[in-house]
Amino acid sequence: MKIISFSQATLEAMEEEMLHDETVFVMGEDIARQGGIFGQFKGLPDKFGTERVRDTPISETAIVGAAVGAALAGMRPVADMHFADFIGVCMDEVFNQMAKVHYMFGGQKTLPMVLRAPDGLINQAAAQHSQSVEAWFQHIPGLKVVIPSNPADAKGLLKSAIRDDNPVIYFEHKALFSMKGEVPEEEFFTPIGKAKVIKEGTDVTLVSYSMTMNLAVQAAEKLEKEGINVELVDLRTISPIDKKTILNSVAKTNRLAIAHEAVKQGGVGGEIAAIVAEEGLDYLDAPILRIGAPFTPIPFAKPLEQAYRVTADKIYEGVKSMM
Repeated sequence: MKIISFSQATLEAMEEEMLHDETVFVMGEDIARQGGIFGQFKGLPDKFGTERVRDTPISETAIVGAAVGAALAGMRPVADMHFADFIGVCMDEVFNQMAKVHYMFGGQKTLPMVLRAPDGLINQAAAQHSQSVEAWFQHIPGLKVVIPSNPADAKGLLKSAIRDDNPVIYFEHKALFSMKGEVPEEEFFTPIGKAKVIKEGTDVTLVSYSMTMNLAVQAAEKLEKEGINVELVDLRTISPIDKKTILNSVAKTNRLAIAHEAVKQGGVGGEIAAIVAEEGLDYLDAPILRIGAPFTPIPFAKPLEQAYRVTADKIYEGVKSMM
């Protein structure tokens, strides 16, 4: 194992896949000139040139539309959205083109493309640059949606996404880019559609993903000191959801809590709760708990932003109340 940052892990994934397959290229705003707004593409233009690391106009519709066309023509584009919030600008290209081409062409064409979407709260980025919008895309047939919580899965999921013949949206939390962790030295792939039990437990299943998974770990450590043994499940992929891992865990612990940074209403937690209610209701000894953000735009003022955040303490208090 080596210790590298989340950002470096994604950069390694890009380098390896671009060396492996010359049809892989990356495009977006300030990719070549700046190395990406978070430095996640730094150095790629020097290694692969500006034909394969392409700066684009400030037009999300053009970026995604061009990526769809390139994928149809036999390339494997990786398109960067700068901020996940801006996917709304090109939503028609995403849900009417990117997600549907394979079906509307009767399966004759695949669409191997990745949409990288930095999301989530950072310090005072306010309502238009801080959102977690992953639940929108869980509702769209034809898309795969992955969302890593650590550097190893950041690399493994990105490599798997690039090699997948289906369109994949790759959410990467902005606050995770500087996070360091263990990443295997040898080549590896994190499977899409497979959750991971990162801690075994007996009292309650706590499901999360992305940045909030790390807060769930902190909450579980605090609960452990009080004799509450939490099983932690990292989703890693939110479409398709790994029902089997979730249901097996709930069958063992008889309680379920789901935590995510996104707004609670209409969030991924609601889908997981519905799956367990439909297919594992008899396992439950307590009502399902969902922990998410309040139903309001993200405030700019620091005290209000802190009140809005899902924190380790909020997860701790919520899970403790279940017991």
